[in-house]
Amino acid sequence: MEEIGMRQVAGEVTLRLEDVTKIYEMGDEKIYALDRVTLNVEKGDFLTVMGPSGSGKSTLLNMIGCLDLPDEGSVYIDEDDVTNLEDNELTKIRRDKIGFVFQQFNLIPTLTALENIELPMLIKRIPQDQCTKSAKNILSTVNLPEKFASHLPSELSSGQQQRVAIGRSLANDPSIILADEPTGNLDTKTGEGIMKLLKGLNEEGKTIIVVTHDPRLSSYSNKTVRIVDGRIEEDVS
Repeated sequence: MEEIGMRQVAGEVTLRLEDVTKIYEMGDEKIYALDRVTLNVEKGDFLTVMGPSGSGKSTLLNMIGCLDLPDEGSVYIDEDDVTNLEDNELTKIRRDKIGFVFQQFNLIPTLTALENIELPMLIKRIPQDQCTKSAKNILSTVNLPEKFASHLPSELSSGQQQRVAIGRSLANDPSIILADEPTGNLDTKTGEGIMKLLKGLNEEGKTIIVVTHDPRLSSYSNKTVRIVDGRIEEDVS
């Protein structure tokens, strides 16, 4: 297999969507949030999903992240059809294979930066001393000085909070990182720093999927698709 740094290439599929449809009913009207979407993402890809508000981007991310299931079609992660799995099996996939980064950060306000990163590991019942050691290493990975480890989210800047959120997504060493508008609440310079951080994680082997309406972010990815009205209109990679 050809390697670029630690990236795995040569067509290994991490996830696949086949004719995925998601329908919401509003009275007598059916709204197609996703309409027969087919998409392949290979190991080591950095994929940007572009589209305006209401286009289906977040619904697509929810399908990939096993937060929701399609009404029609199938979602495969490492060749497992997640649409046929039980809730406990989906929970395990989310815990072990997927890291989530949100626009609103979603940090627990009563926990410190270090504790927010430790939490997914504690849920997995990893011993406390190992959690703390790993969390400190992750702080270094996301370029957040250890002096901020004891700070609550309210004591951190927006950019620092997003770094903690990315750190938390790395806690259980997932192969896939999903980021929903990760720079949406950040100024341009801070946003660039976050995207460079995600790019660095990609170069170390993580598969990154970023959902955004900002066309500038596509410069960090090796693949870009555009979704409009629930359909992938074009592959602009």
